[in-house]
Amino acid sequence: MKQLELKIPPVIVVFLVAVAMWLMAKVMPRIVLSFEARYLILLAFNLVGFLIALSGVRAFRKAQTTVNPVKPDTASSLVSGGIYRFTRNPMYLGMLFSLCGWGLFLGSIYSLIWLPVFILYMNRFQIQPEERALEQLFGDEFKVYCSRVRRWV
Repeated sequence: MKQLELKIPPVIVVFLVAVAMWLMAKVMPRIVLSFEARYLILLAFNLVGFLIALSGVRAFRKAQTTVNPVKPDTASSLVSGGIYRFTRNPMYLGMLFSLCGWGLFLGSIYSLIWLPVFILYMNRFQIQPEERALEQLFGDEFKVYCSRVRRWV
């Protein structure tokens, strides 16, 4: 399965999981929420997710390092300030929030089953390879950072 590592851009993974969630919601029982509540939930989760992810991107831009998730070995600096004091993966955390909002919008508890699938996939095929590359680049500095800050929250 090593051939999947860093091959599918995270945005594509989010799209595929969102489609799987939608398909699950089509075939499984739903919770009926008011129209307004569904949109408010979707908006709230997407706004929070967007702000979390954006703060991660801004920190990378400020440090003038790559945000390309398929080429972590091209990082020029280890970013550990800002939102990176609380999570090592704010961009992926933001994506998770958006998927959670999507699942709640769909009104299907069953569609939320895809959230752990997203986390497991990202941990195995995106985050672990990124962390190996960052450990090679930044050595003990990265290990200390990992010991202080959790992967997701």
